[in-house]
Amino acid sequence: MNCECTQHAATNDSERKTLRIALCLNSMMFIVGMAAGLWAQSTGLMADALDMLADASAYALGLIAVNRSATFKKNSARWSGAVLLLLGLGIVVEVARKWLHGSDPQGLIMMVFALLSLFVNVYVLRSLSKFRQGEVHLRATWIFTKVDVIANLGVFASGVLVHIEGWRLADLVIGVLIGSYVIKEAAEILQSSNRTEVKIRSRK
Repeated sequence: MNCECTQHAATNDSERKTLRIALCLNSMMFIVGMAAGLWAQSTGLMADALDMLADASAYALGLIAVNRSATFKKNSARWSGAVLLLLGLGIVVEVARKWLHGSDPQGLIMMVFALLSLFVNVYVLRSLSKFRQGEVHLRATWIFTKVDVIANLGVFASGVLVHIEGWRLADLVIGVLIGSYVIKEAAEILQSSNRTEVKIRSRK
């Protein structure tokens, strides 16, 4: 019994440490990314920065959920999914606004920040990979970070097109793609939390 308790405590400590680091890094990158997105007039960068904010929220909820009940963890994942869904819809709305009113994205700034974000997110994703098959609130954080890595690659590619080819539409295209992917991943998290709820009810 003591061995099991010690192992459980060690696991919780590992979860907390990983989530704290991820929370700090993503909060910092949200601030930097939003500033860069506004400076570069880039929908893709702002979408990427908002995705970082959603990640930070997921990590904070994950920290709160450690040692809590299965119901609390399920609700934490559901809240994270709802935030991500709203984020995805917001990105699509922003792309439509830029399409109607125009923008002048700066490709070089997009490329630099995308690479910086990519390094941060790959590090966080590797740290979270040990939890990808864990409880629902931890799976949600892993999914969030996976979305970020894909988004970073997309923003970098669009930055190259804007900077070298002068194709400003690339920024709006990547904005739509990131928004659509974010919505898809939000649906996956919500479905996962619903399956967890069914399991909880079946045990009662």
